Amino acid sequence: MTIETWGLFGAAVFVLAGTPGPNMLHVLTRSVKFGARRSIPAMLGCLSALMTILLASATGLSAVLIAAPGLFEALRYVGVAYLVYLGVKAWRGEESAVDPALPALPVSISAWALFRGGFLIGISNPKAILFAAAFLPQFVSQSAPQIPQFAVLIVTFAAVELFWYAIYGMGGQKLAGYLIRPALKRAFNRLTGGIFMGFGVALLRVRF
Repeated sequence: MTIETWGLFGAAVFVLAGTPGPNMLHVLTRSVKFGARRSIPAMLGCLSALMTILLASATGLSAVLIAAPGLFEALRYVGVAYLVYLGVKAWRGEESAVDPALPALPVSISAWALFRGGFLIGISNPKAILFAAAFLPQFVSQSAPQIPQFAVLIVTFAAVELFWYAIYGMGGQKLAGYLIRPALKRAFNRLTGGIFMGFGVALLRVRF
């Protein structure tokens, strides 16, 4: 892999990863509710899902989807349903603000639950699957060993993704300071819920 190819990939991923999507919106909402530090398990869940998808791409995800197009369709509908569910849940969320300076997670939530939520968001996103299957292989030279190339691309993607998680996480924690009033918190819940549901509806048009 040439440095030019790697640089082009890094620039493309930087823009794509930074664009608001289900993962980034999930990190933002978790940070608003629990603070940036306590939302780290959610970030790791999203990242683990993304790494799973990228590794699947490196081991022949495209061939599997072409051979079994019904699989992508099933994943697409699961993703739509989950995003709409999250949208409804966010829309109906509590209106009282949570102090991000609190030292521990509320009893009602655990680090594992945050990780699981992030993982489900990432793994059920058919756009990420489509991206990994169609976009990633374009930067891999067929005339050179492919495993090292995929390793470089995946590590690069992970580093960029973590950078944006940190940005959205810190932004969410700062935003929480402005959501002390129940009316503002309600408006935030409606906005994020509507966006989640919008992502779900948009996925109905995604085709492999």
